[in-house]
Amino acid sequence: MLEYKPSDCLPCAEELPDSDDTPVDNELQDLIPSLLKAVLALLWEKRWDWFFGVDMAIYYHAKEPAIVPDGFLSVGVQRFIDEDLRLSYVVWEEQVVPMLVLEVVSHKRRGEYSSKKKIYREMGVLYYVVYNPLRRRKAPLEVYKLVDGEYQLQFGNPVWLSEIGLGIGRERGTYQGMTREWLYWYDEQGQRILTPEEQIAHERQIAQQERQRAKLLEERLRSLGVDPDPL
Repeated sequence: MLEYKPSDCLPCAEELPDSDDTPVDNELQDLIPSLLKAVLALLWEKRWDWFFGVDMAIYYHAKEPAIVPDGFLSVGVQRFIDEDLRLSYVVWEEQVVPMLVLEVVSHKRRGEYSSKKKIYREMGVLYYVVYNPLRRRKAPLEVYKLVDGEYQLQFGNPVWLSEIGLGIGRERGTYQGMTREWLYWYDEQGQRILTPEEQIAHERQIAQQERQRAKLLEERLRSLGVDPDPL
């Protein structure tokens, strides 16, 4: 007798659309999650148990359409499944619900404070992050944590995400030559994690300082009548 497995009847990633074909409203909806992903790729370069999706479809129920957040992080999944990478994120294949979802609000709201929030809560997404740079009277960044089935607003900047081992917050900085407020990852002491661009600049600065010290030492030795070349 054949054993019936309900999961065998569910569509796989290759059979599902990989997006909702809805263009982003502005560049920030792509740049902000892409910056967070780039920092993780450097910080967690030796870890293979995480995946960060940008503008990728999440299929969470076989009878519901996909939801496409601006960014999301899953921990406990394969970082790469093969050389063709993921077409979409299918929860019943991954067996892991995203731990964090990010929505960037533009002039045209897309249910970030209502319908999407309800869906992520029902999915069991632990952290729901909403960034609205257009807000003036309320905090632009809101981080919600799922506690006993309900989202509770977390306070602080940055907000420490203990299950992820990182904090998330906002501050002014420069990314791809653009200076404005961005979202960043932070360590437990509240220190911002450098972006790849900043890390390269930092290493160049250290190398330049080493060259300057070597040059000063060489000049000092020559002034004392010591030839530094044979050393």
